[in-house]
Amino acid sequence: MNPIRTKVLARVAGAIAFTLVAASCSDKTILSPSRALQAPEGSTHINAPIGTFSWLAPLGGGAANPATFDATEATKVEICVWTGGTCSGALTASFTIAANTLTANTTAGRYEATWNLLSTSFITRKTYRIRAFRDTTEIGAISVDVVRGRWALTRADGTLAPLITANTLPIQFHVATVPLPAVVFNEVESNGGTPGDWAELYNKGTSTVDLSGYVFKDGDDSHIYTLPSGSTIAPGGYLVLEEAAFGFGLGAPESVRLFTPWGVVVDSYTWSTHAPITYGRCPNATGAFTSLATSTKGAANDCSVAVKINEVESNGGTPGDWVELYNPGTTAVDLSGFIFKDSDNSHAYSIPQGTTIAAGAYFVLNEAQFDFGLGAPDAARLFAPNGTVVDSYSWTSHAATTYGRCANGTGSFITTTSSTKGAANDCSSPSDVKINEVESNNGTPGDWIELYNAGSSAVNIGGFVVRDNDNSHTYTIPSGTTIASHAFYVVEEAAMDFGLGAADAARLFAPGGVSLIDSYTWSAHASTTYGRCPDGTGAFVTTTAPTKGGANCGTELWPGSDDVTTVDGSNVFGSNLSGLVFEAGAPDVLWAAKNGIGSIYRLIFSGGIWTPDPSNGWGSGKPVKYMDGSGEPDAEDLTFTTGSAAGMYVATERNNQNNGVSRPAILRYDVTGTSATLTATNEWNLTADLPVLGANLGLEAITWIPDAALVSQGFFDVTAGHLYNPAEYASHGGGLFFVGVEGNGVIYAYALNHTTNGFTRIASLSTGFPAGVMALRYDPELTQLWATCDDSCGGLSNIYVIDVTPGSPTLGRLKLTHTFARPTTMPNINNEGFAFGPQSSCVAGKKPVFWSDDSETGGHSIRRAAIPCVKFP
Repeated sequence: MNPIRTKVLARVAGAIAFTLVAASCSDKTILSPSRALQAPEGSTHINAPIGTFSWLAPLGGGAANPATFDATEATKVEICVWTGGTCSGALTASFTIAANTLTANTTAGRYEATWNLLSTSFITRKTYRIRAFRDTTEIGAISVDVVRGRWALTRADGTLAPLITANTLPIQFHVATVPLPAVVFNEVESNGGTPGDWAELYNKGTSTVDLSGYVFKDGDDSHIYTLPSGSTIAPGGYLVLEEAAFGFGLGAPESVRLFTPWGVVVDSYTWSTHAPITYGRCPNATGAFTSLATSTKGAANDCSVAVKINEVESNGGTPGDWVELYNPGTTAVDLSGFIFKDSDNSHAYSIPQGTTIAAGAYFVLNEAQFDFGLGAPDAARLFAPNGTVVDSYSWTSHAATTYGRCANGTGSFITTTSSTKGAANDCSSPSDVKINEVESNNGTPGDWIELYNAGSSAVNIGGFVVRDNDNSHTYTIPSGTTIASHAFYVVEEAAMDFGLGAADAARLFAPGGVSLIDSYTWSAHASTTYGRCPDGTGAFVTTTAPTKGGANCGTELWPGSDDVTTVDGSNVFGSNLSGLVFEAGAPDVLWAAKNGIGSIYRLIFSGGIWTPDPSNGWGSGKPVKYMDGSGEPDAEDLTFTTGSAAGMYVATERNNQNNGVSRPAILRYDVTGTSATLTATNEWNLTADLPVLGANLGLEAITWIPDAALVSQGFFDVTAGHLYNPAEYASHGGGLFFVGVEGNGVIYAYALNHTTNGFTRIASLSTGFPAGVMALRYDPELTQLWATCDDSCGGLSNIYVIDVTPGSPTLGRLKLTHTFARPTTMPNINNEGFAFGPQSSCVAGKKPVFWSDDSETGGHSIRRAAIPCVKFP
C-alpha cells in the first residue's frame, strides 16, 4: 500500500512543529528536497566592485575574517521561490542594511541576517534562492531546500545540517575587497602613430594581471572599448591598446582612462595639445608624464634627453649672442658631447665633458664659447652625441628683444617682452594689465585707480601712463615698478595729483603715453566703486563693497571645467529662456521656463544638443495660465519637489497682459498630461509679504529643499523663533520653497499651504548681488545651495550651506561659503537660468552644469560646462 503522509500543524507556546503521520510504520521516509543544496554560485569572483564572496555555515563552508572583511559592499539579501532558473512570485523574505535586518558584524567579519521560517508559507518540494546584492548588482547567490520533517538543510555533500534554532535559518556570508591592479598608463600617442593612435599600459606589480573585461575610454564616455578575454600583462610588462582595436582616435585636448568592469577608475591621463612625439612617464612607469624625445611603443620610455632650446639672442647681447637650454624633465641630463650648431654645419661646438643640466634648470651657451655669431636669418640646433637632433629653432630676422618659448620650456617661440638670460622667459604682455577697480567719490585717503595683472607672468609697468578724461592730467608710473601674476597695483590720488569726477574716465597707456592699453568711462559716481567681476576679465559693475588692492566681489576662480560649449540648436527659443532645472530619468530631462510668452519647455538630449521633446505637445513649449485659465504669467524659473510628476512650481514676476503691475507669485502646474496649455492648480501671491517691487523686479528664482535636509541640519525658523518644525505647517508639500528676488537680491524661504494657497515666511537672506538673484538651485546630495546672478554682476555664483557650527551667531541659518566667478570661456551674458546633473552623472569627478541665456547670444540659449562632484569646504 502506498504510504499516505499527512502534515499536522500544532502550535505550542508560539512555536510551530510539523508532524509526519504515515500509514505504514515501516515507512521512515522524510520529506526530502527535490535536489541537494547547491554550491554557492559566483562564490570566488563576482561582477561587483569587491574581490571575494563566500557563504558561511550552515549555507556554505567559507570562513569569516575580520582582517579582510569589507562592511560597505552588501546592501540587501532577498529570498524567492526558484523555478526554472528564475524567481517566481513575490519575494519570500527581504533583509536590508537600511532596515537593520541585514547587519555587518565587523567583530566577527561577516554579514548576518536571520530568516524566520515561521513567517514563510512553504511550498512542498520547492527550491528557495538566497541572493545577496550590492544595490541592484547580485554579488552572490545560493539555492537551498528546507527538509520539512526535521527543519534541516541538505548540504552539497548530501548530509543533513540541523538549524541552529528550531525555527530560524542564520544567513551568513563574508565579503573581502582586493586592491586595484598595479597597472598605469605609461605612454600615449595621440597624433597618428604606427599604424594609428595608441595607449601603452604597464604592470608595476609582482604578479600577472588579467585585464579581460576592463574598459578603455578617451575623454568621451560614448567611446568605449572592452578589453577582450586573454588581455594579460606580466609583471614589468607592457600592453599596447591600438586605435584599430578600440575604434576611435585620440584628440587634443584629450584623455585616456582605464576602468574596472564595474566602473572604478584604475588610471587616467589628460593632455591639452598633441605631443611632438609622444607623452610618457619619466622615470618609466613611476614618474610624471612629459613629452618624450622618441617613441618607445611597448618598451621602456626614453627619458635620457629632455632638453629644449628655450631662448635665443642673435643681435648682440651681453656680452654677445647666446642660446639658452632648458631641462623640463624630472631628472638631470648629462650634456657631455652634445653638439651645438647654427644653420652652418661647419659651425659646431661640442659641449665639454662633465656638463650637466639639472631638472628645471637653465644652461647658457655664449658666443665666446662657441666662437661664432648668430645672424638673421639663422638657426640654433642641438644634437645628441650620436648625431640625433634633440631640438632646433630657426628665425628670419633679429628679434627686438629675444626669441623665447612661451609657455617657458614647452610652448612655441615668440618675441619675448624682455630678455631673461638663464631664467624663465618673460611671456608677459602689457595687454595683460587691466584697469580693475575705480574709486571716484573720495575713498581712503582719496580717489584711486586699481590695476590688475591677468597674465601668468610678472609685468614691468614702469613708464606706463595713467590719465583721466583730460589729456593734461598725466601720471607716469615710476621706473622698475612690476605687478606679479594675478596681483594688484593701486595708483593713489596723492600720486596722480588729480582727482576723478562723477562723469570721468580712467585710462592706461603704454610708455610714451600714445598706445592705449585699457580704459573705463562712467557717467555718475558709484555708490561703492566700479570694478571688474571677475578680476581682470569681467565687465565693470557696481561692487558690493570697495576692495582696494584685493579681489573684487570676493570672487574665487570657477571651480569646475573651463570648457563652456553651446548645447542647443541655433535660434530655437527666440530669446527669453530664463529658468532651468535638471531631472534625471530615462531619458534625462532639462525643464526650462520662458518668460515671454510665459511657457514651460521639456527638453531631451538628442543629436548632441538639448532640444524640445516632440511628444505630448511639448515641441513648441506649453504656455502657462493662472488658475482661472486667464492671463500670461511671466515665467522666470521653475523647480519640482520629489519629481515633475508631483507638480512643477514656477516663479513669476507679473501678468504680461498687465505688464506694468508687479505680481510676484509662485504657480504650480501639472505637467503629466497632453494638454497644449498648462493651467495653474495653485497660486501663492507673495505681494503682501514682499517689499514694493517694480513690475520687472520680482521673483526670478526658485528651488525646493526637503524637510529631511532642513531638520537634519538644524535649520532655524526665524518667524517661529525656534528650530524648524515641519509639523507646524499644514499641507506644505514636504519642504520649503526658496525664492530669489531681482529687485533687492534677497532669498526668501516659504512654507506653502497647498490646500488654502496660504504661505508663511520662514527666513530670509541678502545675497549682496547688486542686480538681484537670477537663479537658485539646491543640490540635495551635497546639501549646498547655489545662487547666481546675470551679466549685471559678471555672472557670479554664491554657495550657501546651513551653518551647523556650535556657538556660531548664524547657527541654523544659511551661510555664504564661496563666491565663484563664471568660467573664463563663458562670455558675460544674460544668464538667468542655472541647473546641474545629479551625482550619478559624475565623470572623472565632475558633473554637468547648464546655464540659460535670456538674450540668446549668438543664436544660442543653453551652455554647458562641469562642476566638482564634491561638497565645497
